[in-house]
Amino acid sequence: MEMVLFPGDDDTSSPDVSWSYNGFAIFRRWLAQVEGFALDEMHGFGGQRPWDEILTPLAPLLNHPDGDGPDLTASECAAILPRLREIADKAEGGSTDPLFRRHIAAARQLVVVLQLCIEKDVDLLFG
Repeated sequence: MEMVLFPGDDDTSSPDVSWSYNGFAIFRRWLAQVEGFALDEMHGFGGQRPWDEILTPLAPLLNHPDGDGPDLTASECAAILPRLREIADKAEGGSTDPLFRRHIAAARQLVVVLQLCIEKDVDLLFG
């Protein structure tokens, strides 16, 4: 099965970003690690730590059910975008680690999708 994040603009040619469900989980664990915490310690991910203790604009993306749950609004996308772009841009360190490079490529694709959601004022859909 595949997890796809895409703009809710009804345009099938719009960009999207996709992972296997396991790949999406690994991507989110990596983002959480970049933000200084372990996703596995969070409520809803096997731990007890409440989300209101986490101060990152990425929280709506990180604390989202895989396939179900509400879409992210254009406003939420606008809040997430600058931090995600910062992570993707500063990661130019020349790492040759293939997993790291995949995470950066996915982050950059997601930046494009979030930007489109903001520009068109549409939700980010999880499917």
